[in-house]
Amino acid sequence: MRVTVERAALLKSLGRVHRVVERRTTIPILSNILLRADGASLQMKATDLDIEVVETTPATVVQPGATTVPAHVVYDIVRKLPEGSEISLDTGSDSGTMILSAGRARFTLQTLPDTDFPDITAGEMSHTFSLSGAALKKLIEKTQFAISLEETRYYLNGIFLHTIEGEGGELKLRAVATDGHRLARAEIEAPEGTVGMPGVIVPRKAVQELQRLLESDEAGVDIELSVNKIRFSVGQTILTSKLIDGTFPDYARVIPSGNDKVMQVDTASFGKAVDLVSTVSSERGRAVKLAIGQDQLVLTVNNPDSGSATEEIPVGYESDPLEIGFNARYLLDITSQIESGNARFELADPGSPTLIRDDSDDATLYVLMPMRV
Repeated sequence: MRVTVERAALLKSLGRVHRVVERRTTIPILSNILLRADGASLQMKATDLDIEVVETTPATVVQPGATTVPAHVVYDIVRKLPEGSEISLDTGSDSGTMILSAGRARFTLQTLPDTDFPDITAGEMSHTFSLSGAALKKLIEKTQFAISLEETRYYLNGIFLHTIEGEGGELKLRAVATDGHRLARAEIEAPEGTVGMPGVIVPRKAVQELQRLLESDEAGVDIELSVNKIRFSVGQTILTSKLIDGTFPDYARVIPSGNDKVMQVDTASFGKAVDLVSTVSSERGRAVKLAIGQDQLVLTVNNPDSGSATEEIPVGYESDPLEIGFNARYLLDITSQIESGNARFELADPGSPTLIRDDSDDATLYVLMPMRV
């Protein structure tokens, strides 16, 4: 294999694929990326056996061929080479090494055979549909913060993507994530091709990689899925991931419907107040108490080790007074997703879940479990 490629193009592509490669792995070939030169392009592929990323970049191919090289090493080399460099990759006659050269710099890298590189993309995809980058970005960003990090509840370690019939009979594509303490739900109008699609749980790592790929809202995304795999095509990048093999819980049961105490609050003021009083909280005790009264809210944090803090802000509230506690970080996570100037809290009592909505966005909602304070 002998190929020449511009540094900027190679660095951009390597930046997308090398992140998938685990730095510590017991299988040597998984530390490498596959390079395949053919026609007028260089294809790069990386995998950890759960996720696979394929990226194609324009190149001058003198001699077609394929090999695998250490992912993080080749990325660091290209990153440190001068801007505007023209990089040459040459396996020559020695199948065990590849020479990477740019200007006067020359590196000899150990390789492994491309035939040993695993392929996780085989298999039929039952459903295919397309979304705008902005729509998919919204579904991810509005829900991903609520993904559980608890490995024992592996079925919560991703975003549940499924279709559901809306109140008017129209089909919706819905994303849901929960960690048992909070729940985030977002939906958009279901695109053509989603009818009858299975509900799938997209793993956290795939969600994170997809977020990085969706840098531009203008990008269109083609999605293919089956019961055990999902594939996202964004420009010249193809991300394929195994799905979480588990059953997502019946989340509708935890979404309250009878919360009749409504508090309207300025999102920015509320976020600043929570952030301010939680300064004295400890990592173990992140509870902030909300004392809600007629048109006013008093936020309080008590920490036996460092002291206490209170802050008062105006709110719209006309029901009976209520005191309820929440995890401060969870409150901040949710309010950071509310884009309008007004957040709507629908409450019941100090021990029941609270529903939080964005006044200007009917397509998203958040549920937050209270804490004892």
